[in-house]
Amino acid sequence: MRLRDLLKYETIVIQCHDNPDADAVASGFGLYTYFKKNNKNVRFVYGGRFVIQKSNLVLMLRELAIPIEYVTTLEPPDLLITVDCQYDEGNVTHFDAKEVAVIDHHQVSGPLPRMSDVRSSLGSCSTLVRELLEREGMDINEEKNLATALYYGLMMDTNQFTEIYHPLDKDLRDDAAFDRSRITMFRNANISLAELEIAGEALCGYEYEEKYRYAVIQARPCDPNILGIIGDMMLEVDAVDFCVVYSILPVGVKLSVRSCRKETRASELADYLTDKIGSGGGHVEKAGGLIQPELLHRMYAREYGSIEDAKARLREFFSRRLTAYFEESEVIYAKDYAADLSQMHAYRRKNLRLGYVKASEAFQVGTKITIRTLEGDLETPVTEDMYILIGMGGEVRLTAEENFQKSNKVLDEPYVFEGEYKPTVKTSFDGKNVSLIPYAKTCMARGGVEIYIKPLDHRVKVFTEWDEENYMLGRAGDYLAVRKDDLHNVYVIAGDTFERMYEMV
Repeated sequence: MRLRDLLKYETIVIQCHDNPDADAVASGFGLYTYFKKNNKNVRFVYGGRFVIQKSNLVLMLRELAIPIEYVTTLEPPDLLITVDCQYDEGNVTHFDAKEVAVIDHHQVSGPLPRMSDVRSSLGSCSTLVRELLEREGMDINEEKNLATALYYGLMMDTNQFTEIYHPLDKDLRDDAAFDRSRITMFRNANISLAELEIAGEALCGYEYEEKYRYAVIQARPCDPNILGIIGDMMLEVDAVDFCVVYSILPVGVKLSVRSCRKETRASELADYLTDKIGSGGGHVEKAGGLIQPELLHRMYAREYGSIEDAKARLREFFSRRLTAYFEESEVIYAKDYAADLSQMHAYRRKNLRLGYVKASEAFQVGTKITIRTLEGDLETPVTEDMYILIGMGGEVRLTAEENFQKSNKVLDEPYVFEGEYKPTVKTSFDGKNVSLIPYAKTCMARGGVEIYIKPLDHRVKVFTEWDEENYMLGRAGDYLAVRKDDLHNVYVIAGDTFERMYEMV
């Protein structure tokens, strides 16, 4: 769906969910600004039982001149757009309309109208709206209030950016020309005395598992950012290495995850807890997610049996899921690993076309760069012999010139990228995002590199010889690989990548 497709409607109403948060307000404001610029008759509204009262939101509306209206009735418009929510959800007041469109980043909760754009992988609806505006040639940085609103919406929906994992979220965070003084003002009005009381009460009711050193805490309904504050405080306890704090909200079960051990990334744990019942992700130490109660109820009944009490079901779910996570995870340190080759099979790499960039031809040697891909950010200084390899799905890895020449053949043909998200580079010199694709050339991976392979049926974390601080994660369906010429060169190959790139010897 393109925003330009909606310009044919004369009267347009943008509606966010009841009790709006910063992301709902910001994303609605973005759409309102677009339609106003195109001279449409547009309104931005919300319903429900309560008018916005939270201090940071009141400041946001006033300082950024956001024209949102509280309504109890609405004359049916030609088009009603629900933003940061879906039409007829429980936390969205029903208003009739001739046509309905949905723009959201939550899990799909029911049938969607013909005109909809729902991207559950994004951390905020502000990110989605920014991307839609850019597709129409609208630069959010030309409107400082809009850039500030979208930046703040993302910040609040990702717990101060700690739960960001999609590159489009990172692009908004890094590119927005926001008003720093106003963001500081909003941030310092973020917690009330009542929320301070909620945090204290929640901390007193923690549950603790001594064997795996994790704590689980339930908080009363509150701003999701309070969950992160509670988690940060709990992680300061000497006996706690991991913490999950959650609250039951109208949009679902919001959770915040914390970790202080390199063997467990908070982002991975959040993804595990929400797998197939929501979405989750973030950073190494801080992450979060959202669980859809209906999906949790069905999953729990299928795997564990029925518990009618929703709160008891949640407590039991987190206890069971966390314990299962730690029990089924295997950690491998490559430098100490002795592979049982009798349980593995020999494969060799196929001849495949890849993209490559000699880093020193695109960036100054010594410059620190951040390479952004769908898999995450990769930070490194540029060296004279560094090559950046771009895989078929947009995955990126670094290699030295000697290894590049040994393993690849340079081809005299243009490079064509066919992935979902084009890898970009941000330099520490000017902070600008630069696409790698214009610099990329084509090479062919030489066949013949032989490895031993074992299919994985459980979760495995591999600390490689070249990186002892960050692990490669393998899941059931992926493969554990050991180089035939170096048995301590151990790593993980994703299942779909393995099938494309390797063949049995």
